[in-house]
Amino acid sequence: MLREYHKWHSPTLNRDMELLQFGHAGARVIVFPTSCGRFFDWENRGMLNAISRHIDEGWVQVFCVDGVDPESWFNHHVSPTDRARRHLQYQEYVIQEVLPFTKSKNDNDFCIAMGASFGAYHSYSIAMRYPTHFNRVLGMSGVYDVREWTNNEMNDVIAQGSPCEYMLQLHDGHHIDQIRKLDLIIPVGKADPLFGNNRWFSQILWDKGIWHAFREWDGFGHDWPYWYDMIQHYIGGAESRG
Repeated sequence: MLREYHKWHSPTLNRDMELLQFGHAGARVIVFPTSCGRFFDWENRGMLNAISRHIDEGWVQVFCVDGVDPESWFNHHVSPTDRARRHLQYQEYVIQEVLPFTKSKNDNDFCIAMGASFGAYHSYSIAMRYPTHFNRVLGMSGVYDVREWTNNEMNDVIAQGSPCEYMLQLHDGHHIDQIRKLDLIIPVGKADPLFGNNRWFSQILWDKGIWHAFREWDGFGHDWPYWYDMIQHYIGGAESRG
């Protein structure tokens, strides 16, 4: 499996950012880390072994990006609004720097946003705001409401980074049509404490006429062994719409 490490100074974030690339061709997969996680976590957890054939055969090329969660939602030294602003800067970094970089390595137009737990949050948060940059979103055991990290505060800035609130406030028909073109997959364990939030997010999408695959898994579901199984089920897109 081809593996490359990359690092550059991000003008968007004004700091160095790192990522790992796996594979040589195929659909470009952007993997977001769990809360306060790092770009090497998926490799260290053996998650890429679950899709090693996809990578080796050139069906997908995986880019594990770093995060700035300690500077955004988990930074309790600044206001919730400033936490949201840093998160939105992070999204700009992904759109303006990471995606063009991945295209320079591989000109495949198909792009997947993927993650587990807070990585699922990142995947849906960015795809809802920038739907034309992605084709499929796989969010495993995600959280789609940031009030837990804002002391229940909500305003127009925070809403931009809170998928449930963002979608509730979204009334631009063209933008919604662009989201409808995405393959959206939301697997979550029935005993996951986040199950209710996932159900709510799913209902918001249905209320907007947005088809998606909401998949209930038996058990807790919020752990690496479950996510290992989930990506094998959904990375190929067989469970896209339903």
